[in-house]
Amino acid sequence: MKPVRKAVFPVGGMGTRFLPATKAVPKEMLPVVDKPLLQYAVDEALAAGIEQMIFVTARGKSALEDYFDVAGELVMTLREKGKTAELAVLEGTQLAPGNIAYVRQQEPAGLGHAVWCARHITGDEPFAVLLPDELLWQPDYPCLKQMVDARNKVGGTVIAVMEVPEEETHRYGIVAPGAVDGALTEVRGFVEKPRAGTAPSRLAAVGRYLIEPQVMDILAEGKRGAGGEIQLTDALAQLIGKSPFHAYTYAGARFDCGDKAGHITANLALALERPDIGPAVRAWMTTNL
Repeated sequence: MKPVRKAVFPVGGMGTRFLPATKAVPKEMLPVVDKPLLQYAVDEALAAGIEQMIFVTARGKSALEDYFDVAGELVMTLREKGKTAELAVLEGTQLAPGNIAYVRQQEPAGLGHAVWCARHITGDEPFAVLLPDELLWQPDYPCLKQMVDARNKVGGTVIAVMEVPEEETHRYGIVAPGAVDGALTEVRGFVEKPRAGTAPSRLAAVGRYLIEPQVMDILAEGKRGAGGEIQLTDALAQLIGKSPFHAYTYAGARFDCGDKAGHITANLALALERPDIGPAVRAWMTTNL
């Protein structure tokens, strides 16, 4: 069983729910406290042993590339002023040469299409997919690390799931469950955005995947699904029965930062955990809420 060394980050979306901010700033660069969403996802991948980050971008996303580059003038200025703490903060934004790659998605044809755009870089290896909009916060034992550890035991494809209310199942890819072993559930079916009342369970995919390379051949067929888009869920469903396929129930905090309320909640929750700003934020909330 090959280890998972590469991760795909689909970051080509327009972020229309956050206009007008996303007119100039990619939604993945919107900060949660003092780090952009994408940095949290990259940190999670690094903690899981991922060696190469693959960003599937689109026009107007050059800020993503600049962010992970070496900011020469800024670094020089900080060194001259002896700002060692600030220099240390920047180190986490600079990956080793060759450990990051960028691919363009020329049309917004769905998550499956975005993943397929990275096929020449992932090659014949299993790979991870992380959706930066989903901030899965468990810093002591990040979600993707949990999934990698689980995959080392069972092999095949592993997706992260959480239980959602019945009335929200139509918004997600939903698992048809089989046998359960602790946090792992056998996947017998996988349906993208089922109609109300037809969901096979309340186990919803929450933006983290460990996928076998054969999925690229399925995505290459270009079949359209829900919303007229090439859905990753539909392609993954075709892997069921051909190799092990499990859902891993994630038990940590989850913030849907593709939604304004979720993004604000994430800022508050993570700010309250910070010893440097948490007391001030808590004091304001106590006085004003």
